Amino acid sequence: MPNPTAGQVHVDTLLTDLSVAYLQSSTKYVADRVFPRVPVANRSNIYAVYSQADFLRDEVSIRQAGSAPRRVGYGTDNTNKYSADEYAVEHIIDDQVRANANGPYMPEEDAVKFLTQKMLLKREVDFAAKFFSTAIWTGSSKASGDMEGGTDFTKWSNAASTPIEDIHKEMQNVEAKTSLLPNKLVVNRKVWFNLKNHPDIVDRVKYTSRDAVSTDIVARLLGLDEILVAAAVKNSNPEALAHSGSYIEGSNALLVYAAPSPGLMQPSGGYTFVWTGLMGSNEGQVVETYRDDKVVSDVIRMRAAWDQRVISGTLGVLFHSASTN
Repeated sequence: MPNPTAGQVHVDTLLTDLSVAYLQSSTKYVADRVFPRVPVANRSNIYAVYSQADFLRDEVSIRQAGSAPRRVGYGTDNTNKYSADEYAVEHIIDDQVRANANGPYMPEEDAVKFLTQKMLLKREVDFAAKFFSTAIWTGSSKASGDMEGGTDFTKWSNAASTPIEDIHKEMQNVEAKTSLLPNKLVVNRKVWFNLKNHPDIVDRVKYTSRDAVSTDIVARLLGLDEILVAAAVKNSNPEALAHSGSYIEGSNALLVYAAPSPGLMQPSGGYTFVWTGLMGSNEGQVVETYRDDKVVSDVIRMRAAWDQRVISGTLGVLFHSASTN
């Protein structure tokens, strides 16, 4: 045996140029990309809604000589209110931990990245509950609301399904109800893979592009501004139990009209009200550090205040269970 041995001349230490952390790319989250963000100075307030029925009613008539034109009016609703709740999370860095940390660990930088992921995850979970669940959208061709996969349409995971026709039918139905044509489709990763590999879509795309089937190409094919793939993953188990990950947004598809930007008399399926009045905030979010001498530690804290709200349920259609799980 050679002397000294390999074990005697090397002591294992942490690599400083490689570490593993499950940081999800911001592109996997759609909560801030589907509907416009509305910066608001007050934590709560009322937004005005004009009567859709009054604006879309045909009331212009012929005026006979000597007679007055028909007088028309419109109703308004001042009962719709947003309320931006504050969400917060923090992480402590004990003085002993900081003093004893070796590379690649960087306690402050690691804490900010960790908390940023937590806040992105929370907004996405909130988005899924507010916009990606059943019994929310009423723009479909069904009187009862949501389009149910396997009942109202063949699931898009089935090669015999007709996703292009399904989507176009519901687009025209929303437009017939509201005058606005849906411009966005939000799907989870599984539904997207079913769409991009569907024979109807592949067959049409192969004659128009040599590029791989992408969200941009399929969006143009469908007549949409954008297809967003919601691919963020959440661990559903509490601390101390084994990781159990799954997509936050289920195997659904949301077809919706989203305003290009917020503004006066601008309808949209939804808006995200972001409270910029939160003390020290940057676009509604605060990252701050304070000292907790009782535990001899610095604390990194992140706070944000928002309210994701459905503005008009008739501007959206949910294809529930669009693919087989």
